Amino acid sequence: MKFEEFKNLSKFSHKKIQLSFGKFFICEDFVVAELNHELHVDWSIIQKIANMIIEHYGNTKKIGFISNKVNSYSIDPFVWVTFSKEYDFIEAAAIVWYNDAGFMSATLEKIFLKNSVKLCESLEEAVQWVLNSDEIRN
Repeated sequence: MKFEEFKNLSKFSHKKIQLSFGKFFICEDFVVAELNHELHVDWSIIQKIANMIIEHYGNTKKIGFISNKVNSYSIDPFVWVTFSKEYDFIEAAAIVWYNDAGFMSATLEKIFLKNSVKLCESLEEAVQWVLNSDEIRN
């Protein structure tokens, strides 16, 4: 389910940002990312995402990040190692998967992320988990 189809969308004030490689929904305490089909996410894309997030939230706010895998794409898992060294604004991450390939990809990403990460079967589950995580509430 895309974020724009989310039944609880009206509960969240958000700003939609469309970049060439995906859509991002900036909410008060979390970001939902929906990347384009057949994209390969490398370090340059991660930097663009990080810069967009910092531009919106600033350098000090801790947020949740939800990767809503509504499309099939690949990611270099090692970018998360570099990301963890360069940036520290994501405190909790949820990865929503919709098929076996998405689950396999999400499982691999989880190995490389240093933060709290939850694999979720629905957008609802991901939003609730991020909002209830101790890292975001404090």
